[in-house]
Amino acid sequence: MIRLMSNPDYHSPVLLQACIDYLNIQPNGVYVDLTFGGGGHSSHILKSLGEKGKLFAFDQDEDAQKNALKDSRFTLIPHNFRYLKNYLRVYGITKVNGILGDLGVSSHQFDDADRGFSLRFDAELDMRMNKKSELSAKTVLNTYTEEQLSKLFREYADLNQSYKLAKLIVKARAEKEIVSTSDLKAAIAPCIPRFEENKYLARVFQALRMEVNQEVEALKECLTQCVEVLDTKGRLVIISYHSIEDRLSKNIMRSGNVEGVEQKDLIYGRGTKVFKVLTSKPVVPGEEEIKINTRARSAKLRAAEKI
Repeated sequence: MIRLMSNPDYHSPVLLQACIDYLNIQPNGVYVDLTFGGGGHSSHILKSLGEKGKLFAFDQDEDAQKNALKDSRFTLIPHNFRYLKNYLRVYGITKVNGILGDLGVSSHQFDDADRGFSLRFDAELDMRMNKKSELSAKTVLNTYTEEQLSKLFREYADLNQSYKLAKLIVKARAEKEIVSTSDLKAAIAPCIPRFEENKYLARVFQALRMEVNQEVEALKECLTQCVEVLDTKGRLVIISYHSIEDRLSKNIMRSGNVEGVEQKDLIYGRGTKVFKVLTSKPVVPGEEEIKINTRARSAKLRAAEKI
């Protein structure tokens, strides 16, 4: 059994101890890390596993795949977690004892100017987690209709003047293609509130990133599959950074589906539970962790056990 440490420079694992505690790792169990990144969570899961335990991790990002842990119990699957069930079956796995997902963007993706995730750099607007994907932020900004743009900014950024924002983008691109961060900032300048530029732009970038990577659709598909893949008493632990992600996680844990519709017993009409919720309120990072890793400040962890 050969061990390789995770890459802390790539991404600092958020709420690490809480994740391990809520997973309640069984030494010979089978576990899934939906968002491998720098391998921080994965490496600690492996420390709790015995020789017969197994860990499967997903990550579609080629940069993250370079951090693969060299351990006989570990398998990195280089695909989006929306294909969870299919790829586990490739390895003969139909049931697992725990699933962990740390959603959102890794520190590495934010810090790499060429990836176009951060408003700190004047870079080309890319934002693809999977570099082989055809849809980029630049494509969204220059080809989506005004109505499509308004909808995505309203739903993913919760911006009241999403229609005005979309109108400014369509007007600007008619004169010149929007290619870089500075192009986008210039185009939407009339919308940006004074003294809140970074906060506003962060929400705009967030909405674009979520659209480019189809994050909401992928999460819905993944969470739905988690219900089927988890064995009885299996644990589901999800860390979210956006209200939509948190709502979907809460829905799946409380009702067994992403819509949040309570299932009824066909004979007696009583509600049927799929999970026992372990976190009545989401677990959030403490002050010390936020000081060390400011990107953890919006994290919310929810956990549940399959009944």
